Amino acid sequence: MRDTRESRLLLVLLVSIALALISLDLRGGENSPLDGSREAAASFFGPVEEGVAGAVDPVANAISAIRDSGDRQDRIADLERENAELQQRLGSDEYRDSRMQQLDELLRTSGAGGYRIVGAQVIAIGAAQGFSWTVTIDAGTEDGIARDMTVLNGEGLVGRVTTVGRGQATVLLANDPEFSVGTRLEGSQELGLATGRGDNTFDVQLFNQQAQVERGDRMVTFGSSDNRPFVPGVPVGEVVNVNRSNGDLTRTVEVRPFVSFTQLDLVGVVVEPPRDNPRDSVLPPRPEEENRDERRGDDERDQGARNEDEEAGGEGEETQGESGEDVGEPQPPTEGGTPTAEPGTGEGEAPPGTGEDDTATEE
Repeated sequence: MRDTRESRLLLVLLVSIALALISLDLRGGENSPLDGSREAAASFFGPVEEGVAGAVDPVANAISAIRDSGDRQDRIADLERENAELQQRLGSDEYRDSRMQQLDELLRTSGAGGYRIVGAQVIAIGAAQGFSWTVTIDAGTEDGIARDMTVLNGEGLVGRVTTVGRGQATVLLANDPEFSVGTRLEGSQELGLATGRGDNTFDVQLFNQQAQVERGDRMVTFGSSDNRPFVPGVPVGEVVNVNRSNGDLTRTVEVRPFVSFTQLDLVGVVVEPPRDNPRDSVLPPRPEEENRDERRGDDERDQGARNEDEEAGGEGEETQGESGEDVGEPQPPTEGGTPTAEPGTGEGEAPPGTGEDDTATEE
């Protein structure tokens, strides 16, 4: 009880002293007698407060970072999700454009050759038959596909169908060493036999040892009996090397195929052959032919622009003559042989004379 009574008395005393000091400080205003004591206390406790604040700031920052980390993580997650969506959209647009281009080229090739095709997509690549170069497509007997049908894409010959299921089929690629196809040389129509080498070239044996062949010459399929397994006129490839005959009965050349067998996607299976042999008509234009066509088109556009400029200039001269300005020469006669107003008169009456001497023919 004694300690409690003394503590209360001490508390009352301290409160009374504090109230007295506050009252004294308020009465003193700017000249308060406590200013000196306040400055001394500030100079003593200031460094202590700064030290304590410096020690507490990292803790406060850590607490603030922990509090804000959730918001930052959510924002980062949102940005990453948006970035992934944009990349997926961009990738899908590029893929769609690529598929559209492949489809356009496939339709152009089939249309040029008169082939009726069933479109398909390559869904698997692998050795479906031993160590053969094969692909699997998503079309089968339900789509009218049968064994020994020609397979092509927008670039040329892809291969032939070897096995068929209800909804799938296996295609032996033209670069397989077991693959062979009869060929016809562009222009000279020399016949040969192309065989795959397992890489990106064919070996072609021309039946004529004296055949005139050069690098850059192109070949198409010769065609098979009943158009199985090959229809005629499908682009095969371009000659890249001509080997000497060395007394052989045939002449061998190396041909680079038009088709990239490692980038197959959309293909067409020929389910109905052309009525007539297209021969070389399916081959794409050569680069020099494309450049020549482009130059011809540019020349025609330039000539059209010059004609428009000349017509515009002639109309301007006629307008100037009708306005009454002196153009130096009379204007051409109107219908019926009557000349227009004499330059400089500004009137609609014909000048004296028969009109023959006063009429100038426009160049």
